[in-house]
Amino acid sequence: MSTPGFDEPAAPPARLAPDARFADRRSAGRELGRALLELASQPDLLVLGLPRGGVPVAFEVARALGAELDVLVVRKLGVPHQPEWAMGAIGAGGVIELNPHVIEAAGVGQAALERVLRHERAELQRREAAFRGEREAPRLRGRTVIVVDDGIATGASMRAALAVLRRAGPARVVVATPVAPPEAALALDLATRDFVALLQPRNFAGVGRFYQDFGQTQDDEVRDLLARSRGAPDAGSAGADRTGNPHRSMP
Repeated sequence: MSTPGFDEPAAPPARLAPDARFADRRSAGRELGRALLELASQPDLLVLGLPRGGVPVAFEVARALGAELDVLVVRKLGVPHQPEWAMGAIGAGGVIELNPHVIEAAGVGQAALERVLRHERAELQRREAAFRGEREAPRLRGRTVIVVDDGIATGASMRAALAVLRRAGPARVVVATPVAPPEAALALDLATRDFVALLQPRNFAGVGRFYQDFGQTQDDEVRDLLARSRGAPDAGSAGADRTGNPHRSMP
């Protein structure tokens, strides 16, 4: 099975630092793709990456499964004085997931919360335009959807993603990630068969420590990977295909 845009040779494994499991996001994605191969037989399979860091992982998963690739844009709501501490997340269609315990513990008032919401809503709209352009969003209803991120920490972004997806009526949603805390599936209210994590360490202390290279993924890389998955020659032609049809070549 081959898929346009996915046919370049896979990179050789990189040497890992002693405390890292994955060389980088794409290396993690290749390993995650192998763990998900049983889903390759699902008809009309869709892989959605959470931008930005989830997209390189999702690219390799989609390539391994011969599946359509797209993005699902959500935005974490960071505590104002400590933005990596998630107090919630937002997604398309007005989805808002808030963690009142974090908001209270961090002492975030309503005015500060509203400022964060305004900023992140604007960024969500910017990223939707940057990554999709004029392309239509993929059809979700009745499909098996694998939603991929480069790791799950608090789970706020993934909860927002799941809320968006469940409104759209997919037949099945599977969450897949290279690394997550042991309690992640329970916290996300997912059945065991619908949650795949390569690592669930008891001493989880952040996603980045499990990667040798965890540099920030840039907008251009996201656009390039999406264009390559569709068989487009470069990211500049990302708006050319507006059909919303899967780009899946059959044997």
